[in-house]
Amino acid sequence: MDMSLKEKAKKIFDPLMWGLRLKAINDLGKRLKSFWERYSFFFKTKTSDNRHYGYKYISCLLRMECDRNYASIGRASGVNKQNMQHFMSNSPWEFQEIYTQIQQEIRETKGLSKGGALLLDESADEKAGNRSAGAGRQYNGRLGKVDMSQVGVFLAYANIKSYPLWTWVDGDLFLQEHWFTEAMEAERKRLGIPEKLKFQSKPEIGWNLIQRAKANGLPFEITCFDDLYGRSEWLRGQLRRENLLYMADIPRSTQVYITEPKLGVPAKVLGKKGKQPKRVKVLSSEKPQTVFSLSRDNDTQWHELNIRPTERGELRDLFAVHQVWTVYEDKAVEELLVIRKEKNGKCNYSLCNAPSDTPLSQLAWWKCQRYFIERANEEAKSEIGWDEFQAQKYLGWQHHLALTILASWFIAQTQYEWAQTCERDPDLAQELEIDVLPRLSVANVRSLLRAVMPLEQLNTQQAVEQVIEHLVNRTHSRKSRMKKFLKSNEST
Repeated sequence: MDMSLKEKAKKIFDPLMWGLRLKAINDLGKRLKSFWERYSFFFKTKTSDNRHYGYKYISCLLRMECDRNYASIGRASGVNKQNMQHFMSNSPWEFQEIYTQIQQEIRETKGLSKGGALLLDESADEKAGNRSAGAGRQYNGRLGKVDMSQVGVFLAYANIKSYPLWTWVDGDLFLQEHWFTEAMEAERKRLGIPEKLKFQSKPEIGWNLIQRAKANGLPFEITCFDDLYGRSEWLRGQLRRENLLYMADIPRSTQVYITEPKLGVPAKVLGKKGKQPKRVKVLSSEKPQTVFSLSRDNDTQWHELNIRPTERGELRDLFAVHQVWTVYEDKAVEELLVIRKEKNGKCNYSLCNAPSDTPLSQLAWWKCQRYFIERANEEAKSEIGWDEFQAQKYLGWQHHLALTILASWFIAQTQYEWAQTCERDPDLAQELEIDVLPRLSVANVRSLLRAVMPLEQLNTQQAVEQVIEHLVNRTHSRKSRMKKFLKSNEST
């Protein structure tokens, strides 16, 4: 190999060029322990000290590759699985305060005071039956159909102005209305669903999460959400009342007015029978248009904008904006319709309550922020074990979420702080002939953590015991299913 090529390869594969300092990597275990100590007092109740269980649980979420359920985590961490199950499903440690502290830490992080966005979304997990809290036949976006699922509503925080950072910061379990009927009382009690809990729609849960973030002082300039939440006029109204900006995706069939409609109670037509009208209606002659039709209007002015660099190149699309009005609570509401046309010609639409003179470049930037909750959802599931949760109880779901979010914040904070303190060599991008180097991924951090905190390997006896336990559990499951099968046949 030519000497210059050898020198170039040496430079490219030099850890210091990538900001990977050996001391920082070797201290990852200490970093996790120190991180945990900041939160550990939330796991101490009046009757028990569960701090060591919490540390072992989050440590396994971050290091294990798969099967992150109570039994496997207990086995990998040396904790009796019944003790781990009790800690997660029954112990009354406070999960909500964990989110409060995470949000306060983000608020106090240098460089995150401006440019942040709140991202609201939901995520469904397929369930084999309806025995878990919140399980029911409902739409599962992951499967693209209605199926037996458990749905959570999640709030993420993203700020990519200085260095790309995103993480879940709050969430809650959605329970369909039938869960609050008298017929489900025994099931609610079995699963530990709080008696004071009342039915809330997904937009109502989302609004609770946003309000908590605001109360905690989490710095954000806008809230973004998909069309399930964007079509909720109630949710958009709540945000307007609190003077909070939103970028709300809406379906293409959404109707808007392009001039302000005149509203009022129609006068009674002389000579026409019937009561005097009382309801406010649109009195002006203009008919509403669908946002889809506006994207096809010849008067719509498109502008090609370069939003941000990505690992696949540049995010560059066509954008347009219209001043429009919608009608809510008998009032005409002025909003901005932001349309994005992707390379394949597909358009998607959002309503925003920013001032009418907001630059299109800013609107386009906000419109493209929702991508980062999709990344947060994907990483929580594929890297931190969110979707490997198998327990049934309400507290188990909430506690697993709290520890998943805590693990997510540990990684995001590590990525961010390393980027500030272990800067990459500015010549590296030039050597690789690229403008932007890839961000250290969640998988990268987990690999380094496993290297300095390796999981214990099973010996032959432990492996045999694990296999037998698995076979016994499968036997019990089949026995239970056969009992139900025989009972149903007897009844028919």
